[in-house]
Amino acid sequence: MFVAKDWQDYELIDAGGGERLERWGHVVLRRPDPQIIWPLENENELWRSVAGHYHRSSSGGGQWEYKTKLPDRWTIGYRDLKFYIRPTNFKHTGLFPEQAANWSWMMDKIRGAGRPIRVLNLFAYTGGATVAAAAAGAEVCHVDAAKGMVLWAKENLELSGLAERPVRFITDDVFKFVQREQRRGNKYDGIIMDPPSYGRGTGGEVWKLEESLYPFIQLCTTILSDNPLFFLINSYTTGISPTVLGNIARISLADKYGGRITSGEIGLPITSKDMVLPAGILCRWEEA
Repeated sequence: MFVAKDWQDYELIDAGGGERLERWGHVVLRRPDPQIIWPLENENELWRSVAGHYHRSSSGGGQWEYKTKLPDRWTIGYRDLKFYIRPTNFKHTGLFPEQAANWSWMMDKIRGAGRPIRVLNLFAYTGGATVAAAAAGAEVCHVDAAKGMVLWAKENLELSGLAERPVRFITDDVFKFVQREQRRGNKYDGIIMDPPSYGRGTGGEVWKLEESLYPFIQLCTTILSDNPLFFLINSYTTGISPTVLGNIARISLADKYGGRITSGEIGLPITSKDMVLPAGILCRWEEA
């Protein structure tokens, strides 16, 4: 398992009863998590006195209950990177802290390449990987279909003092964007993707991970440079195993470029227990 161990401003304090107890900077929040199927051993005062508690609705969705007035947003840092945090109406906060394990890996790859690196970040959300790649010296293209998420990513880049880095922010359907890049002959040394289980593009196109992921990865290989550095696939889709991603990467990437494939779970340490919370899966292809 790949564990994001190096946070100072984020902490998974405890987990049980289907919920996480998390510290985001100075703010402690309580959120549901379907992976936490063990009981909560001790609902102590820290659990009860959180600043915000997200309650799921039996009809789907849910809402935040705030016990303390929070700022509209606040900042947390990971090493030299900084991010805005804001609770959203779909339980997220704008950042997936477990991805820090990937940021560190990616930054090491970029810094160690010894050459200019162009990175494409697809389904790029609020830009954690974009900020990390830019900080490591890469030229980055950030693509997401949600205008609000793209704006948030741009603000994260500026917050980290990287506004002058060569980063393009694109609001578009990722499939259409990659097709256009293919026609233009644009190439990338690294590709990152964090595809959803299900979604609709800007023109109503339907994305189903089980049906769409393999052909999309195949399309993305057409815009890799002749000497690619890495290809990173993240997934939070229940039922998809790391081995499945590894098999796709072998067919799509290793058979053509050689290199090394690593796949597995990604997780967060629970500080009150000698345990790790699984928080998704990943597959990394990298040059040998």
